[in-house]
Amino acid sequence: MSKTVFTKVDYDLGTLMQYINLGEIGLPNIQRPFVWKNAKVRDLFDSMYKGYPVGYLLLWQNNVTEQTDKRTIGDETKQKVARLVIVDGQQRLTSLFAVIKKAKVIRENYESEHIQIAFNPLEKVFEVADAAIRRDKSYLPDISVLWDEQTDLFEVVEQYLAGLGESREVSDEDTKKIRKALSGLQGLTSFPLTALELAPDIDEEAVSDVFVRINSKGTPLNQADFILTLMSVFWDEGRTELETFSRFSRKPSKGEPSPFNHFIEPSPDQLLRVAVGVAFKRARLKHVYSILRGKDLETEKFSTEQRVKQFEILKNAQERTLNLTYWHDFMSCIRNAGYRSGKMISSQNNLLFSYILYLIGRTEYKAPEHELRRTITRWFFMSSVTGRFTSSPESAMEFDLARFRNIESAEEFLQTLNQICDTTLTEDFWNVRLPIDLATSSSRSPSLFAYYAALVLLDARALFSKQRISDLLDPSIKSNRALAERHHLYPRGYLRSKGLISTRDTNQIANYAYVEWHDNAQIRDKAPSEYIPPIKERFSQDELDKMYHYHALPNHWENMEYKDFLEKRRELIAQVIAEGYKILTSSGETSLEERELDINQLILDGESEAVEFKSTLRINLHTGQKDPKMELAILKTLAGFLNTSSGTLIIGVADDGSPIGLEAEGFENEDKMALHLVNIIKSRMGVQAMTNIHLHFEDYQDGRVLVVETYKISTPVFVLDTEKKECFYIRTGPSTTELTPSQTQEYIKQRFN
Repeated sequence: MSKTVFTKVDYDLGTLMQYINLGEIGLPNIQRPFVWKNAKVRDLFDSMYKGYPVGYLLLWQNNVTEQTDKRTIGDETKQKVARLVIVDGQQRLTSLFAVIKKAKVIRENYESEHIQIAFNPLEKVFEVADAAIRRDKSYLPDISVLWDEQTDLFEVVEQYLAGLGESREVSDEDTKKIRKALSGLQGLTSFPLTALELAPDIDEEAVSDVFVRINSKGTPLNQADFILTLMSVFWDEGRTELETFSRFSRKPSKGEPSPFNHFIEPSPDQLLRVAVGVAFKRARLKHVYSILRGKDLETEKFSTEQRVKQFEILKNAQERTLNLTYWHDFMSCIRNAGYRSGKMISSQNNLLFSYILYLIGRTEYKAPEHELRRTITRWFFMSSVTGRFTSSPESAMEFDLARFRNIESAEEFLQTLNQICDTTLTEDFWNVRLPIDLATSSSRSPSLFAYYAALVLLDARALFSKQRISDLLDPSIKSNRALAERHHLYPRGYLRSKGLISTRDTNQIANYAYVEWHDNAQIRDKAPSEYIPPIKERFSQDELDKMYHYHALPNHWENMEYKDFLEKRRELIAQVIAEGYKILTSSGETSLEERELDINQLILDGESEAVEFKSTLRINLHTGQKDPKMELAILKTLAGFLNTSSGTLIIGVADDGSPIGLEAEGFENEDKMALHLVNIIKSRMGVQAMTNIHLHFEDYQDGRVLVVETYKISTPVFVLDTEKKECFYIRTGPSTTELTPSQTQEYIKQRFN
């Protein structure tokens, strides 16, 4: 065993608090200066009062000479330069110091705050102090008073007893319990704490590595935290820049340039993700930590030169990320897409990834600004309405970023983005998938926000109003009540009278419309057939026609059955969203159906809703053996294409587009391979499916691939899985999704009837 780099040292709480107060213990920049939720601070004191262990501390005997090398706990300047710095245990020590010394702590929103913990000495219960607790005479409202240098414990006890006596009778036994409990609580300063102190001769990178290793198991730290840790060691100015940008994005400035906007208050982690995406065209951060430490992913070796090189790349990308001109020019793309505030953004990941693409297009490919903005605007709308980065966002971003690693020109960059938009937002998406997505009561549905954005793009008025939706959604206007409110077209009270009481039924997206708040107040719980006629009289027929069109209301909807109304309105809402998106679409582009199949370009464009790659047909490349799961994966994809729209499956290509070839399959010739695929399609998907499938082999780089083209089918296709159970699949973005029986029934009704 190697010589240990630490020694075990025992402290008591009072000594540690004194060291922190003097500044002898400081906080290194490998942790953030934020504390737990107050409830967790309460639980810490409760554990210590009960005599439970609260874990060890990890300190570093660092020979520092400048106060600026380390952060301090609290927001006050300390008397001494830190002799020991906290590597692990900062949250505990900060919490203890904040309460015992009544010191302000810095919250995640960069505001300072006093933490107040209350204590009931009779029940021996700790609580976070709030208005109710402060009024309750059975609680000492702020235990910090017990450790104040001016405090006389006898006076505290007497004052507490006097207050308690005003609300209840206090017996002699109660008095003894109270004195003992408060004395015991004050005595927590003798609570033993064990520290492992790292030797002063190990360098900052080793300390950083210890911190990451300790926190990589079972703690909520993520890969971004680890990279920020490394930045604190090798480029602390960069981390400070991220935190400063994040802090200033939260409040409007007074005449000074500022990152403040109405869409997002980015955290340092989120800004780091953008910088990493721009620098390395990667979204998965699990390898970036190693890269920034100077690791060569091929040789597995570390070098200082490699680390310096990678940090220079990150520095350059971060400079672009935090450029206020780029930042606000990008925000104009979001506004141009019809979105007006962060309340309309269902996925901040989507916004951040769109910013990555904007920066790559502007700073690397030097794309013309007007074309870039138009393309990014389209991209953002497309990825928003489809929820592209809602599920497994990091994987989806990595998949999309991989497309741009070999692109060399601005024209190719913009063309790739536009093609992805085209192949994703097909006619089947508008007519089939989107109405299904709208069948929800979720108030944060991407499709709902896309509908609002479309109304903004179409310059629509609120229902039964001459006010523009865009004005009513203006985030800069603040009032006691929102200018526009979501109104139940079929009021909840009315639906309850019809036996519909579930919010899932009453709060369907298709039952909502934006109206001015005073209209909403007047409508109340009246039946549509009752409240609509008098409202119609306020508008001309032309105005009503436009209103009904933009708000997706069927003619005579007020007399329809509720279920029929919802189904019809979902279809009409989808058409309005498509109409709004068309405003963002450039004219003169070639549709997907009009392009000839170019296998090289198809693979270069990457996987999408209409294109998927599979490495093999039947061989598991990890085991080298035939695997029924591989064949099932092929059938799922084909069924998904058939049940959704046309699509192309290419076998013999890895997910990233690299060639695999067909040699591993072990067939005597290509005809045998094609026949094998045809047979399993017929036996497990039905003969009818083959009428809409075309197979052919193509050259790709130095090998061959099998291309399977599918065409829109008029009847649903099921797949027999390995247990002979029928399963139904559709395409959702660049993946295949199995529907539940109820979802399948609804989808078939919408798609095939």
